[in-house]
This record gives sequence, structure tokens and C-alpha cells, in this order.
Amino acid sequence: MSLSLTPERKAEGKANFEAAVHRHASRRDFMKGLLAASAAVPVTAAAYFGYQKLKGNPVKVGLIGAGDEGGVLVSQHNPDYLKFIAVADIRPSNRKRIFDGEGPKSDRMGFRHIYGGEAKEIKVFEDYKELLANKDIEAVVIALPLHLHAPVAIEAMRAGKHVLCEKLMAWDVTSCKEMIRVADQEDRILSIGHQRHYSLLYAHAQEVLRSKELGDIKYIRALWHRNNSWPKVDKNGKPLLDEKGHPLYRDGWYPEIAKEDRQALEGKIQQLGYRSMEELVRWRLYQRTGGGLMAELGSHQLDACSIFLGKVHPLAVSGIGTKSFYRDQYRNHEREVDDHVFVTFEFPGDHYYADKNLKAIQDKDDVVVVTYSSISTNQFEPYGECVTGTHGTLLVEKEATVMLFPQPSPNRPADSTKEMSITVTTAGGGKPAADSAGSTGALEPAKTLATGQPALGGGPPSRGYREEMEDFAYCIRMWNQADKKDRRLPRCHGRVAMADAIIALTSNVAMRKRQRIEFDPRWFDPASREVPDADMKPETVA
Repeated sequence: MSLSLTPERKAEGKANFEAAVHRHASRRDFMKGLLAASAAVPVTAAAYFGYQKLKGNPVKVGLIGAGDEGGVLVSQHNPDYLKFIAVADIRPSNRKRIFDGEGPKSDRMGFRHIYGGEAKEIKVFEDYKELLANKDIEAVVIALPLHLHAPVAIEAMRAGKHVLCEKLMAWDVTSCKEMIRVADQEDRILSIGHQRHYSLLYAHAQEVLRSKELGDIKYIRALWHRNNSWPKVDKNGKPLLDEKGHPLYRDGWYPEIAKEDRQALEGKIQQLGYRSMEELVRWRLYQRTGGGLMAELGSHQLDACSIFLGKVHPLAVSGIGTKSFYRDQYRNHEREVDDHVFVTFEFPGDHYYADKNLKAIQDKDDVVVVTYSSISTNQFEPYGECVTGTHGTLLVEKEATVMLFPQPSPNRPADSTKEMSITVTTAGGGKPAADSAGSTGALEPAKTLATGQPALGGGPPSRGYREEMEDFAYCIRMWNQADKKDRRLPRCHGRVAMADAIIALTSNVAMRKRQRIEFDPRWFDPASREVPDADMKPETVA
């Protein structure tokens, strides 16, 4: 995300971060035994997030929705915790792809790659209601278009199933609250797939921020920029056209419609609740079925920013959304959602509230500003988050790398010939804060702690999908114990996920109205009927 980081500077930032993680991890009670054995002992996600290996058989689950995200979840799941025994999807192409996958090294490997010959035992349904009737299924994983999250999750819980539903939690906040009420009534686990809650990379970053090494956080800049403005071409360089004769752009939200899907479903579209094949397959483009860039991308990164700030609720949001590229008949003209979004949030700083009840205001000027942008016409910077504090900067790139850069102290002589590394000073009431000092060499490897997810053995850090499903399974097994005191909820259960949904959906309201909107605490209370998007009602097909 930075325009001025050389490879050497990035390496320095990574080393600074690893040193800070090791220093603060060594203070946690549960890690003292591990660190006594080796200064560079890796920490597994299970140990960090508090779940264990299952005692007994894996949880039997059904997958509802076998499209892009369903394929990712299948690829990432651990069969020792979850065993898929059924799948439901109305599209023939999805049912085929979820078994065949897209290759052993892809993000969507498919059932056959994971289960081998046992994959043939997985039952296949067109109608998810038939899957829910299967008594062997203990839980369902829902990876459907956004407008179906709430109705299908509610039906599943009423059928006695635990639910792991992909993000965003629901199309509107009223539906989020209903999902929570049903989970409580039916005594079922409701988990929502904001996987950053299970990323060790983000967990370690939060520890460093909580340690106050960066001082007071004042500003967070987050972005996810993509470039879809290049048309697809054939081997001769000729632009490819869609079924209506329009150029096909490199837009993942505008996939081609498979012939087998059109042949199988063309006459059933309205019966299935859609207005057209385009709306069924390209549901992210429409207001009725999707939530736009804030739901699909922004929700992840505002979730991360909220984690960095201790999961406090925002104070206000304002923003602008535009159709800067997809605005005419030649560029996927049926797109209803904005292709560029720019939002600004105001979050409470550490001194905003006077007490832990987060009610009495102590310092109304202590506000953390968070800006977020997602555009579709330029990918100059990698996606990520940049956290700036009074004593340093923390930079997260692509969910894979974290770098830490202390602010040079004016009390130390500048020496550009030496590398910069972290020391801890006492500033602001004796709390530790990052400071920079000269170092004649790189940090010693023995003093760093492996960050990310070393439990999977090498490679890039885990993005958290695998861990969220493992913990979901562990919570289910604990839920079924006779002694209810051993129960616990997943890290991103319904009440946590509803806050993330409120942030994204209120952003959409602010952009639509071009207004600054203040967040009402009642919106975050599942028992309250107050919501930010009451005037937005889901449309139905006539």
C-alpha cells in the first residue's frame, strides 16, 4: 500500500513486526511454556484461538451453494473436523465444478481431490430443502447469494442444523436480528464467515496495536482496488462478446452463463425467485440480490479495522458511491451497484468514552478516522490496511504480510546508514511505545516468532477459512455435551457478525443518501426493532 517501500525497507518492516509479536506473545500466560522451550516456537491457530482436536467423528455437514465461495470453503476445510456428506445447488455447472474442482493447486480443488473415491458417496440435491431433511446432517455451510442468507439459515436452524453462513450476514439488518433470535430459540450455533477473526496474522497485529507500541491510533486507511477495465480477448486479440453482443470485461462479478445452466433453468427462473438468468448467475450486480462492494469487499476490511480498534462500534459514516465505469450499454449495462465506493468512518479513540460501558463521553475529540475505498478501474496498490499511530505505522498487505515502522524519534540523531529496528520506550503514562534506533545488523532469527499460520507447514499465512471451520466443528461437539457450562460460541457468532453487517449496510445508506449518518446503539441490539436501513425493503419477484 505504500508507494515508497523498497524490498529492503519491507524486509525491515517484517522483521520489526516479528520482533514485536515475539515480545508481546512472551507475556501471555498460556505461551510461557511454549516459549521456554524455544524462542521461535510457532503458535498454532488451535492453541491461540482456544479449540482442540475433535474427540470422535468429524461433524457431518451439508453444503448449500456450490459456487465460487462454496468451492473455496470446500478446498480449505479439514476433513478431520468437518465431513461433507451432501451438497445442494440449483445450477448444474456448480454441481459439477464442486466435485471436479479447478486443479489441485487452485483455490477450488473440489470434493474428488479432497475425498478421493469417497466423494461419490456425497449426496447431490438441486433443492436445499431436501438436504435439510437429511437427518444425518448436523450442520450446514451456506454459500448462497446474499439475499438468501437469512431465509435459508433460519430454515436450517429450525430444521435443527447448526449454521456457518458466508458473509455478509444478511441483506438487511432486520434479517440479521431475526437470524440471531432464531438461533437463540432453536438453541443452535450461528457462525458467520468473516475469516479474519481466525487469521493469526491479524491476531498478532492486534496484539502489537493493543500493546500501545504505536502509541494512540489516529487514522486507518484501507483499500481494495481492482482493474476490470480491460476487455477479454481471444488468441488473436479480438474482444470477446457476451450473449448480448457486449464486450466481456475482466470482471469476476460478470461470469459467462453456462449453457447447461441456461438449458436446465431457463423455464424455472421466476419459480426460483429470480427475474432473469442474468440475475441468478450475476447476483452481485443487483441491488435486490447483493450488497455491492461494501458487502463483498469492504465488509472484510472494515471488520479488520474494527478488530484493530478493539471491536468498538463506529460513531458515524459518510461516503460517495459512483458508477464510474459500468454506466453504459456496452459495459455490462445491467449493473445496478456502484463500481467505485469511498467512505469515511469515525470511530471512538481510547479516550472518547469515560468508562467501560461505552456510554458517558469523556473526550469527544478523540476520534479515529477510518477511510475505505474500493474501485474497479485501477490496481496500482495491493489491497490492505495501513494503521497510523503517534509512534509508528503498521501495514497489512494482501492478508499475507504485516510490516511495522516506528516513527523516527527527533531525540535521536538520524543515521541513514543503519537499519531501523524497534526498542520499547515508556511514553504517555509509562506505557510501552515504539521507538526507532540504529541497528548495525538485521534482527536475529532466534528472536522472532513465526507469524501467520505455521501449523499448515510453510507457504503463505492462512487466511482463516480452515480455522473458522475447525472451530465451528469444535463448538458443535462441545455444544452437544451434557454439561452446558462447557459450551462456547465461535469467534464470529451472530451478534459479532451483525455489527459487521451494520457497518457495511449503513455505508450503503450513507452513499445512497449522500449524508453523514450517526450510528444508533439500538441498531446493535438484537432485541431492538431499530435499524439503519428500515426504508430499504427487499423486492420480490412478481
